[in-house]
Amino acid sequence: MTRIKRGYIARRRRTKNSLFASRFRGAHASLTRSITQQKTRALFSADRDRDKQKINFRRLWITRINAVIRERILYYNYSKLIHDLYKRQLLLNRKILAQIAISNRNCLYMISNEIRKEVEYTGII
Repeated sequence: MTRIKRGYIARRRRTKNSLFASRFRGAHASLTRSITQQKTRALFSADRDRDKQKINFRRLWITRINAVIRERILYYNYSKLIHDLYKRQLLLNRKILAQIAISNRNCLYMISNEIRKEVEYTGII
């Protein structure tokens, strides 16, 4: 029986995987089976952590807004601010409010005071 030489496709696939794993350490960067396992794990973690990052940033924005609002006004907090924003139908998302809270606190105080005056004036509860 004659000898059959394998093609280059499997070698090309392994080379591509090893280039992906070139930043790994030890056997995870050199052994083919370890490389495929670590690659699967890395891609899964990256996908999971992208979702987790969105959750963490939203939590950070809420914390920043709440800290700035509670600083100045007594008996007013984040949840009341967001509730009043929805009543007024103002489209300011949490990211923008957090940036305003960091860069220009007085602007956020003015926004919250205007919202509170309007809500109290119109009697919307």
